[in-house]
Amino acid sequence: MSLQRMFSCSRLLARPNALQTFRRAASQGKNPSSSPFHTVHAVRQWSNVPFFTVPLARAHGKSFAHRSELRQAKRIVVKLGSAVVTRGDECGLALGRLASIVEQVAMLQNQGREMMIVTSGAVAFGKQRLRHEILLSQSVRQALHSGQNQLKDMSLPVLEARACAAAGQSGLMALYEAMFTQYSTCTAQILVTNLDFHDEQKRRNLNSTLYELLRMNIVPIINTNDAVVPPPEPNSDLQGVNVISIKDNDSLAARLAVEMRADLLIALSDVEGLYDSPPGSDDAKLLDTFYPGDQQSITYGTKSRVGIGGMEAKVKAALWALQGGTSVVIANGTHPKVTGHVITDIVEGKKVGTFFSEVKPAGPTVEQQTEMARSAGRTLASLEPEQRSDIICALADLLTERKEEILSANKKDMENAVNTGRLSPAMLKRLSLSSSKLNSLSIGLRQIAVSSQDSVGRVLRRTRVANNLELEQITVPIGVLLVIFESRPDCLPQVSALAIASGNALLLKGGKEAANTNRILHELAQEALSIHGVKDAIQLVSTREEVEDLCRLEKMIDLIIPRGSSQLVRDIQRAAKGIPVLGHSEGICHVYVDHEASIDKAIKIIRDSKCDYPAACNAMETLLVHRDLLRTPVFDQIIDMLRTEQVKIHAGPKFASYLTFSPSEVKSLRTEYGDLECCIEVVDSMQEAIDHIHKYGSSHTDVIVTENENTAEQFLQQLDSACVFWNASSRFADGYRFGLGAEVGISTARIHARGPVGLEGLLTTKWVLRGEGHTVADFSEHGSMTYLHENLPVAQLLPGYRTTS
Repeated sequence: MSLQRMFSCSRLLARPNALQTFRRAASQGKNPSSSPFHTVHAVRQWSNVPFFTVPLARAHGKSFAHRSELRQAKRIVVKLGSAVVTRGDECGLALGRLASIVEQVAMLQNQGREMMIVTSGAVAFGKQRLRHEILLSQSVRQALHSGQNQLKDMSLPVLEARACAAAGQSGLMALYEAMFTQYSTCTAQILVTNLDFHDEQKRRNLNSTLYELLRMNIVPIINTNDAVVPPPEPNSDLQGVNVISIKDNDSLAARLAVEMRADLLIALSDVEGLYDSPPGSDDAKLLDTFYPGDQQSITYGTKSRVGIGGMEAKVKAALWALQGGTSVVIANGTHPKVTGHVITDIVEGKKVGTFFSEVKPAGPTVEQQTEMARSAGRTLASLEPEQRSDIICALADLLTERKEEILSANKKDMENAVNTGRLSPAMLKRLSLSSSKLNSLSIGLRQIAVSSQDSVGRVLRRTRVANNLELEQITVPIGVLLVIFESRPDCLPQVSALAIASGNALLLKGGKEAANTNRILHELAQEALSIHGVKDAIQLVSTREEVEDLCRLEKMIDLIIPRGSSQLVRDIQRAAKGIPVLGHSEGICHVYVDHEASIDKAIKIIRDSKCDYPAACNAMETLLVHRDLLRTPVFDQIIDMLRTEQVKIHAGPKFASYLTFSPSEVKSLRTEYGDLECCIEVVDSMQEAIDHIHKYGSSHTDVIVTENENTAEQFLQQLDSACVFWNASSRFADGYRFGLGAEVGISTARIHARGPVGLEGLLTTKWVLRGEGHTVADFSEHGSMTYLHENLPVAQLLPGYRTTS
């Protein structure tokens, strides 16, 4: 009872309701982790963010098959390697890293999980402490006699590791206790040796102690008792589930995880995970997932700068734990600024480190799919233009020939979406396919096929640098495109055709709601590609990969193109730190009605811009009205039309000031409603309209309605949005309507491509120089040649390419 009283004083006094529940559960012989205490909602604040308990229930005995299942982990062991907890000088602890780790463990503990830590660091902590004591014990006379510089370089005796551990264990535990106290989390220290696992009575005692601590919501911090532990034995352990020697913290963590029936073991070290060859070597590849049968494909390197384990010991321990029913992830815990919250990321199922799984998927991994796409994409880029055009035309034919099959798959998706009720009417409209949609898709693809004739390999510039030295700039594919799209299966053939025309490899990630439709459309795309042997150039990601995980493949993907909600685009832009993203995060489009506007044109354009498809990114969100139109029949007709169309109106600050009774004042002038809602604001002039758009717009599409040509031209020239229209609906901002055949998306970026991005936006350039043994030295002060830099016509064909003048 004394332990319970101590626990309730240090941990539960701040939670009186929890204390009562805890005592009631304990008196009934129940595990408090299964009591209502662990199913309430708001349980505490952590880093100013409220966290919620996680309903966790899982029968132990079989490890998780997929990363996404790690969210279900109830009991978790976190192993901190020596390189994680110690500083680079191996003398003292890395306090910043430890603070981040403690914060994450406390967060997971407060969610209702049972956390255990296996830690190194006692030797390093003790080494720092003993060195400090030895320096202080030097006599003042010796220090003064030696001189300042000699004192600084004074050698210290080699410190025996067991002595360092004895001096450092109490300090290490005191540090953990102080850190966890900041999160109202109680800890307990346990020191173990091999005997504690191999002596049956000691083993039962250890288990009993750990289970009791977990029952009381305390975080056990376990370490080998390095003060008395013998030197490590030869590598004779890890022979089976029931035999493992505790010679390092990797094997200790594995043994502990199996003994305690842990769901997950997270082993943090100073490398990102398991590589197929030593990290740092030219061809080393980080393995996202490792399977027990893959041991022969791994070449191990040297051990880390500290510790006695090494990656081979980690893998053996991980496989041993996996055999015992515990899932394992090995990841980097030494760079919090790079890895972020590595522990919580792993538990959330994110693609961090190497995940050990006993279940090998039937199909290729997403990394293998990307490699297959890049290889086939290079072959696709080398095809003749007519061959790429043939592929696109074949896909267009398949869309009409296999129409019934496509519509049948789409019907299943629509029925599932309606039954779940998760999609809005606008999203359902995007999901739906029809015969007319497929016919329009087919027509658009044929337009792309025609434009593909002179896309890849087109000479943009030719320069005679010097005699017999000619330079050419030619168009080439970007490489591997990742297109992520929501609820729009018609996007798949459009983007596929554009990728084929531009010679790019393509990785597609569609929404789950269109899984059946996407599957059949992808099969048709690959069938068309097969006529010229490049089937693998387009891959559909159908595994459990999250979007954020795909955005981490910066060494494999060259450009990400999101097609979906503004929230999706923003999420991808945040996640894709190493890959360019082509897209727009918001579509805050304006229509400005000038005082010289035609009322008929204004009403027609406003209705179409707002009401034709309000969920589209090119729909009007803000209507700007010249002040002179207020309280005129023109303005009244505009308002009547919007009310007839059931558009909810929000008043801008200036508009609201003119009215006695006004609509609800807008909360922000930077709002994308995506529905039958819009903001109305008043401006005094065309210039004020431009200034308003520059301040509050998103550089997507903006419109002026006026009969004054000079006013219109000033608007078109001064406004720097991607699309600027005069007397035309904002809904024209579309690749198909622009005659591009289709679009991969609309870009508001300032570089590369802007507006609807078609074939040209998926190309980049390279420079080709042809000489006859020329060197830069030939053009030096004493050289024999001079630069000419003459522009040449571009009608000449490059070998293997087609071009137009």
